[in-house]
Order: sequence, then C-alpha cells, then structure tokens
Amino acid sequence: MNLRDRDSLPIGFDCQTELIGLFGILVDVMFCVKDLDCRYIEVNSAFVRRTGRSSKRDVVGKRATDLFKANMAERYEQQDHQLFTSGHAIRDELELIRREDGSLGWYSTTKLPVNDDDGTVVGLVSVSRDLHVAAAPGAPTQSDSVMQSMTLVAAHIRENLTDRIRVSELAEVAGCSKSQLERRMRKTFGVPATKYILRCRVDRAADLLTGTDMPLAEVATAAGFYDQADFTFRFAQLTSETPAQFRAKWG
Repeated sequence: MNLRDRDSLPIGFDCQTELIGLFGILVDVMFCVKDLDCRYIEVNSAFVRRTGRSSKRDVVGKRATDLFKANMAERYEQQDHQLFTSGHAIRDELELIRREDGSLGWYSTTKLPVNDDDGTVVGLVSVSRDLHVAAAPGAPTQSDSVMQSMTLVAAHIRENLTDRIRVSELAEVAGCSKSQLERRMRKTFGVPATKYILRCRVDRAADLLTGTDMPLAEVATAAGFYDQADFTFRFAQLTSETPAQFRAKWG
C-alpha cells in the first residue's frame, strides 16, 4: 500500500495490527477490509454483529453474498467494483438499516482504496458510522449559535420537504456561506446537506409506509420525491427494499 496517498487509509501491513485493534473497540463504527475478490479479510466486532454472526471466524473469508440479503449484497459489491475500477474513494454513502434492537438506523459509509507501492489497487477498507451519534444533540463540539443555526436548518428541511430545497436556501437560513453550511452539516449530522435532505425524505416516507395506508404515489409526493419512480429508485437504493417490500415487511 502507498502510505503517501492521502486518499488511502494508512493501514499498511506495518501498522495493521494496531489499527485493527483500534477499530475493534469502536461500538458505533463498523469496519472491514476486503480483497479484490470482495472477500472480507478483516472486520471488527461491530461489523460481526451487523451480519448476525457470532464471531469473526464466521465472517472472514466470506463475501457479502454469503452474509446479507441478495439486494443488499448486490449493492455492496457494486460499490466495491466501482472503487476497484476507478481507484477513487466512495464517501458518505447513506444506508438505512435495522439495528440489533429493531430500530431503524442511518449509517454513512466511506470506502477507500488500498494501494500497493506502485499504486495498483489491491483491496479496500470500509468504515460505516451510525449517524445517531453524529446527530445526537450536543454531541458535536460547536458553539451554541452554530448548533442553533443547524436546528433551524433541520426544521426548515422537515417543514419544506415537498418543495425543492436548495443548499443556498439552507445557507441563508443558517446565516452562513454554502461552504460553511456544508462543514457544519457534516459535523452536526455526519453528511452533506443534499444527503441530509434525502435522509429526511426517506424518514418521512418510512413513517407513512408503516403508519398509514396511503398509496405509494401519494407517499412519494408527501415525502418530496419527484414521482413514484424516483421515490422507488431512491428508497430502494438506501434501504435495499422497494417501498412496497418495506411496507409489507414492517407496516
């Protein structure tokens, strides 16, 4: 691996043991390393729990297709092949999953290429953060005024989901520049503004799917999606289930 590559996580074999130990103690962060065959060669305990297996031995050496539902596994491996082909990191990919206690949880995943000394991609490392930590009130170290501005932004998004929401509009609500807004959004909510808007729309749609008998086309409109086709595509992309499947399973 090229440790001089600023876009790669420094997990060269000379420091692998220490870093694996560090990720192993993290409760709300899932960590894994994959080879070019998309096989897991290292995972932490949080990742093991996510698969429903009892130990690392049950995960290492397997692929996503061995551990997750087909639609989820297909999405994960599509991301992997995209990274292996392009050599570029995949950052802040949102995913809505069920936690161990049955509650819905948002995760943000970043995948970084692992390169050998000549720059060839030989694998990847992936980190998925539970965003309930990032979004917890008071968790970020920010001034009261910044936190207040982010509270106003979040409220504005929730109250205007059926409208087209622009980043410039949110920056005006927050009383800052667009670049400042993006930094504050990432620090407060763990994702950039556009992905936070999408997260709020999917949250509303999930509530309507499980709490009402509203037709899917009306759910799409109420949650701010362009149309039912757009709703179905984006919802399935983030949850690995179509809205109809999600309703049938959880409604």
